[in-house]
Amino acid sequence: MKLSSSLEDYLEAIYNVIKVKTAARATDIAKKLNVANSSVTNALQILVNHDLINHAPYDIITLTPEGTRIAKQLVWKHEVFRDFFTTVLAIDSDTANQCACSIEHIIPDEVVERFVQYLDFERQCEYGGKRWVEGFGFRRNAVTDENDQCEVCKEGQEKDARSEK
Repeated sequence: MKLSSSLEDYLEAIYNVIKVKTAARATDIAKKLNVANSSVTNALQILVNHDLINHAPYDIITLTPEGTRIAKQLVWKHEVFRDFFTTVLAIDSDTANQCACSIEHIIPDEVVERFVQYLDFERQCEYGGKRWVEGFGFRRNAVTDENDQCEVCKEGQEKDARSEK
């Protein structure tokens, strides 16, 4: 089942509201997404029909196990992209959140995993850090010796050498 970006946003909003309030109502979702209550009502009905949420008119909204699984996946993608944009690209958090919300719907999980691996590498490589210098762009942190490598880089180089044999 492929959901529209809009319906995915509703699932993510429901999940986030439930995390904070332990229960969600249509008005909470309308406020969170800045949409009209009638839009929420229509979206909720579609999500009920797809067995992703439990909801009756004027009642609380809960996620089904499948709805929870999909929502957690969306939240994970959002967090990965937001982290990438703020940590690697030095983008302010508001812009990073907006961008993450836009692309989380179109990037497949296996590509997101590459972003995660890159973020992990950036955090582990003591020589790999970059910083944004206004007017100049990205600059690598200074390396004292051309041959300096962190353990992550050395290990990767050794794996590459073994695989070439």
